[in-house]
Amino acid sequence: MAYNPPLRDWHGKTVWLVGASSGIGQATAHALHARGARVVVSARNAGALDDFVRSHAGAVALPLDAADPAAVAVAAQAVLAQGPIDLMMYCAGHYREMRAAEFDLAEMLKHQQVNYTGALYLLDALLPAMRQRGTGHISLVGSVAGYRGLPKSLAYGPTKAALINLAETLYLDLQASGVGVSLVSPGFVETPLTAQNRFSMPALISPAKAADEILRGWADGEFEIHFPKRFTLWMKTLRVLPYALYFPAIRKFTGL
Repeated sequence: MAYNPPLRDWHGKTVWLVGASSGIGQATAHALHARGARVVVSARNAGALDDFVRSHAGAVALPLDAADPAAVAVAAQAVLAQGPIDLMMYCAGHYREMRAAEFDLAEMLKHQQVNYTGALYLLDALLPAMRQRGTGHISLVGSVAGYRGLPKSLAYGPTKAALINLAETLYLDLQASGVGVSLVSPGFVETPLTAQNRFSMPALISPAKAADEILRGWADGEFEIHFPKRFTLWMKTLRVLPYALYFPAIRKFTGL
């Protein structure tokens, strides 16, 4: 079922990727540029953005801390001044392993600011123009870690759960307006964030493979683009289990 207008022809389209200095964001920016999109890349790492622009003619680097609402507003005005935005992908991310015994409020709030609140700042800056125009697409990068509570994901998981709920509600509110909404739910992807993990990551894929899955999902008009299926379908099964089965299953699988 197509939930959104299919996005297949990227020639001449303007795409703003926030969180594009590495990993999924950078790989998706590369794939979109190869298909003819005008790519604007943002992140805190200005050096990485400059490197990207040097190897992608016509791409625009716009350094940005998505957790700074004033900076987001200025950046959005700069992008919109060049014409309408056809797609905004929010893929900024922060991750540190945490369990309750090491509860760190500062880290909890940093996860919230980068992973979730930054998306709200972008929506505040872009939604009025998209709704007025009656076109455009918002894509939020969540995670299967947001499906249900998981050990070591005390800080990260709740922010991704919030993004899932946000995307679902945005879709319901915006479907009739012509503005598309999609949720990207990756499993394990080889990025600087997952490089911190000290456990075996099942079905680990490359950022390039993740980007291919994302563009395929946009082309098919999907709402949730989840991958790799051999892992995410298993996680979806766990998502519907009652607690009496879910908690023992997670303890058995993780050993925690």
